[in-house]
Amino acid sequence: MTLYRLDASIRTEGSVTRAVADTVQKAWSAEHPGASILRRDLGLYPLPADAWRNSVLGGFVPAEDRTAAQRDAAALATVIADELLAADAYLLAIPLYNYAVPHHVKAWFDLLLTDPRFPSGNARLLEGRPAVIVTARGGGYGTGTPREGWDHNTPYLRRMFADILHLDVHFAEAELTLAGVNPAMEALRGLAAQSLADAHATAESHGRTIASRVPSLAA
Repeated sequence: MTLYRLDASIRTEGSVTRAVADTVQKAWSAEHPGASILRRDLGLYPLPADAWRNSVLGGFVPAEDRTAAQRDAAALATVIADELLAADAYLLAIPLYNYAVPHHVKAWFDLLLTDPRFPSGNARLLEGRPAVIVTARGGGYGTGTPREGWDHNTPYLRRMFADILHLDVHFAEAELTLAGVNPAMEALRGLAAQSLADAHATAESHGRTIASRVPSLAA
């Protein structure tokens, strides 16, 4: 039994997504203490920027004519696809950066979809497997806020993991995470603390949920 965990924060200390993801993992491990945790840390170890390009271009030439870079990129795509296929449940900790998905997550997804088992995202090899997506936003992006509609991360994550990979996705979200360090947001610190507490509570619940889902999938 394996939980796949992907982290995308470029920080280790002070990362909200890592901390909330830890809550999910703790709840999962409480239910499955012997389960394996397969980790990929894109925040600390991003994929090569040219891997997607090389993997795509390599697909247009015979295998024997591919460059070393094209062969390496295809091999890396195989590795990241194998990691996903080997897991029973997923924990994906991905913050909002510059109003969008982190570029190293986009690079990971683009490369994954060059693997022949995931043609244009149409494969249903992971369909129904449970996943928790943890995300964090430094400001507020809800209805009626000045930044309403500026969050281009959460819709992308929902589209890719739920609609493309067909995972059963549960979200744990924290907002206003910069209130503690931004003097202009001082009045929002109470709301920020509540949002973070709610995110941890939701994360714990989702961790138990995906843990409960695994036996039925393995049966």
